[in-house]
Amino acid sequence: MTTVDVVAAVVEEGGRYLVTRRQAGAHLAGMWEFPGGKVGEAETHARALRRELVEELGVYVAVEGLVLSTSHSYPDRTVTLHFYKCRLLGAPAPQLGQQMQWVARSELRALEFPPADADLIALLSDS
Repeated sequence: MTTVDVVAAVVEEGGRYLVTRRQAGAHLAGMWEFPGGKVGEAETHARALRRELVEELGVYVAVEGLVLSTSHSYPDRTVTLHFYKCRLLGAPAPQLGQQMQWVARSELRALEFPPADADLIALLSDS
């Protein structure tokens, strides 16, 4: 089974979190997620996060610290997720046609996130 190393940005502004929706054709299409993506070979987590946020949302970020690392096994792959607190250095704008929204902490559980995000959603919702 393939293991995929993924980083994601936890961006909070004004009590709301930045989330995007996975596009049609992607693994787990239609689900909401914290923006980010796969870590490239010989790429640090911070570098991967900065690259992914520019590619996905056209914005630079400051990576401030690890919030949570977790893993989840799907039928076809195991995903190791590293969620980092990030600060935006500009205004995000979807670059790939994906939906983007700001969601209040109390509304996170109402959205459909991938199973791998469950621990983070619980952590943020219960804080």
